[in-house]
Amino acid sequence: MSEFSITCFDFNDGEEIPKRCGYKHGNEQPPLLLNPVSDETTAFALIMDDPDAMAAVGKVWIHWLFYFNAKNGEYPYDLAQVGGAVVTKDDTYGIHGKTDFGEIGYGGPAPPDKRHTYIFKAYALDTKLDLKEGYSKQELEDAMKGHIIAEAKLTGTFAP
Repeated sequence: MSEFSITCFDFNDGEEIPKRCGYKHGNEQPPLLLNPVSDETTAFALIMDDPDAMAAVGKVWIHWLFYFNAKNGEYPYDLAQVGGAVVTKDDTYGIHGKTDFGEIGYGGPAPPDKRHTYIFKAYALDTKLDLKEGYSKQELEDAMKGHIIAEAKLTGTFAP
């Protein structure tokens, strides 16, 4: 398998995340592509966080936790046809965790002070996880232990 990657259709690694994706500007989830998908991949997980929030609010802020199965008809795309797993704002097939906004689902960038860097971390997993909607980052990380086949990250910036 070639190197696993996460890319976005709206911005390149290290670039500005579109305003419409910001928490106070539409909160539109950016469309992502996880690629390539190996035969061993059974599920995927995504974590989006803001490590720059540590200076402003005293912790790494969790913006998005998302998990979905990739096999047995539980994924709405033909992985071979699209060349990878596509995650869009209309996807309702996965299980969302709870953000630090206290909400379920995507919570876009919302830096309180200055430009922040946001990290989208993608994980290809060799098993399905037993998670309930509203899970925490710790619960996701604990469930993934020993099951990560590959991981990748994408960064973007956002200013208030």
